Amino acid sequence: MKQLFSILSALVLGGVAEAQHYIPVDETSSIVFAIKSFGINTSGSFKGLKGTIAFEPENIFSSSFNVNVDAKTISTSITARDNHLKNEEYFDVMKFPLISFVSSKLISKGDKKNYIVEGKLMIKGIVKEISFPFVVEEQPNGFLFTGSFSLNRKDFTVGKSSLMLSDKLNVSLKVFAKNINQPKS
Repeated sequence: MKQLFSILSALVLGGVAEAQHYIPVDETSSIVFAIKSFGINTSGSFKGLKGTIAFEPENIFSSSFNVNVDAKTISTSITARDNHLKNEEYFDVMKFPLISFVSSKLISKGDKKNYIVEGKLMIKGIVKEISFPFVVEEQPNGFLFTGSFSLNRKDFTVGKSSLMLSDKLNVSLKVFAKNINQPKS
């Protein structure tokens, strides 16, 4: 009888420890970048956010992010520049249609709002380890994840060396993810 109780307890507690599953909502999320071009901050964005997010503040070890954006959606509000950035020298969107991030570890900063995520960012088939802080806000039917990080575009062979275009760019994320286990409203 003790053995049966132990097995049932393990099954119940194991089920509680699993993270809830969410999907990012592209329409209410934003992936924005800023880079200096000719000494002036130039910004742009990506859409087409898809993927899966497993998140449980009580058990971050079972939490993970596996998300991507559609590289063809790059928008800087100037069509000619957007088309240029889609070419082989920059994002090569025909050969590499997705920019993706897969987490490997989440670290709590001591509360249920502030975390650090580590993982692999893939741009143009090149994978680099990155880590950055993010904040979580509980929302009706999901979570809002916000964070930012910097990277060197040349690490991903996005463009060549240039005196006019900075190597460093900043990326800001605001991702709303809805609970896929909730009934539709």
